[in-house]
Amino acid sequence: MTMPRRVPLPQHVHGSAFRSSDTEYHGLGPKRLRSADVDHPFTGVSAVRLDLESVVDLCRAYEPLLRRGEAFSHSTAARLHGLPLPPGVPLRPLHVLAPHGVARARTVGTTGHEASRAFETDLLFGVPVVSAVIAWCQLGSMLAVDELVAIGDALVTGRRNGRHREPPRATFEDLEAARRRWGRRRGARSLAEALPRVRQGAESRPETLTRLLLVDSGLPEPAIALPITVEDGSEVLHPDLAYPDWRIVIEYEGGRHRDPVRWKRDITRREKFEAAGWRVVRVTSDDLFREPDAFVARLRRVIRSRSV
Repeated sequence: MTMPRRVPLPQHVHGSAFRSSDTEYHGLGPKRLRSADVDHPFTGVSAVRLDLESVVDLCRAYEPLLRRGEAFSHSTAARLHGLPLPPGVPLRPLHVLAPHGVARARTVGTTGHEASRAFETDLLFGVPVVSAVIAWCQLGSMLAVDELVAIGDALVTGRRNGRHREPPRATFEDLEAARRRWGRRRGARSLAEALPRVRQGAESRPETLTRLLLVDSGLPEPAIALPITVEDGSEVLHPDLAYPDWRIVIEYEGGRHRDPVRWKRDITRREKFEAAGWRVVRVTSDDLFREPDAFVARLRRVIRSRSV
């Protein structure tokens, strides 16, 4: 006995999410919607060929349930804006902000919030998202102060796109104005503590956290992306951090060893710094997150050796 063939999914539903009840859109019966090739990420929603481990597709999967004026917020908005969240912040639940006077979202898989006043939104990847500055304020109640500084650094610096840098998504004045508007709401104290420590130029969250670690350990604040002339004046390099008085360069070592081209380029870069008379100190994730005291002690020894 031959099994009946499964009804093909219409081409227009591929890569989309829709209310299961919207038969006019999908044209499928209840049994077909229960098939293994159809996901049900939220109550009453069906999705086809969306990557539900991606924040963009997960938000697209929730979009059919968004009400007028709602927007993604908090850590969900930060992810959509490409801001550097710490690893422990989960993708789920999605954070959804409702306008003032509208009951917060209560769908399983979301955390609903109600705004106390009107808020600015951006359209990213086809979904409404609170502005990056509002997301920073909302994270004041969720993240440690150092992590808020890292996000602030990212906002005032702008993302690098190859050899070019995109315009900053906020100025220091924007952050200060947003902090004032935030008033005494949750996280206000953390935002007030973080803002004076925000700096322009940091390329990554670990670079910011390295800078803060050094300052909190009693060392002077290092320069960020200091222009250093190498190769007899023919090239200018910008290290992550530097102490020009001691001619010390501090470079964060991420997962670059997995890329042989990047690894070779980093070796050449280090040799250029050293040929120009600079001592290079590498920082790894273990140095920063597991053995910070040992790293600071090592750097102090290098400083002493360069102070003679």
